Amino acid sequence: MAVLAAKMLSLADPSQVAGLARFFKTGPGQYGEGDKFLGIKVPETRGVVRECWRQTTFDELEECIASEYHELRLAALLTVVELFSHAKKDPCLQRKCIDFYLSHTDRINNWDLVDLSCYPLLGAWLLDKDRSLLYELARNGKTIWEQRIGIVSTMTFIRHGQLDDTFAIADILLHHPHDLIHKAVGWLLREAGKRDLASLEAFLKPRYRTMPRTMLRYAIEKFPEDKRKAMQ
Repeated sequence: MAVLAAKMLSLADPSQVAGLARFFKTGPGQYGEGDKFLGIKVPETRGVVRECWRQTTFDELEECIASEYHELRLAALLTVVELFSHAKKDPCLQRKCIDFYLSHTDRINNWDLVDLSCYPLLGAWLLDKDRSLLYELARNGKTIWEQRIGIVSTMTFIRHGQLDDTFAIADILLHHPHDLIHKAVGWLLREAGKRDLASLEAFLKPRYRTMPRTMLRYAIEKFPEDKRKAMQ
């Protein structure tokens, strides 16, 4: 067994399992249906990853990402983020990290797994590259998780003052039927607005009446009160 997996399993806390299962909606018909938990919180998982990432191989990552346990998949993803972020002078290793990520999107199957991994990986990788992959994921992703990767990955661009892709991908997903996409799009729009409120207002003005209310609520959360009320 991989050291990473062994250390994670040693932290299992059965008393936390039921609460995590409820939080991540694992009941019949819910978005996380059937997922299993060890009862490990994210800070503990990050601690294991910080301890293990240097000696973890891709074969071991394959073992973890294939696990039925949510926390082991998260540990694999956070390890790939560490490997990628420490490989700035090794483009071959960075490419291997990206290929691993994209070949396992079927295992990135809840919102936290997406949100904690996609923009430090795909967003950072695509910062100086063609970004059509994110548009393809948003338009034609096989799952809501792939579509969420498409929008959340643009967080890295926002942090570098590049907002156009966030607005363009938000427009693609504007009338998506799932609440988890509404929340993600609204969140990224809000983040873009922190950088350029006028651009967010310009995006919302022709759209706010028809876009999902949850998406709009998230997007205008930081607006001045008068502007927020005018769009509610």
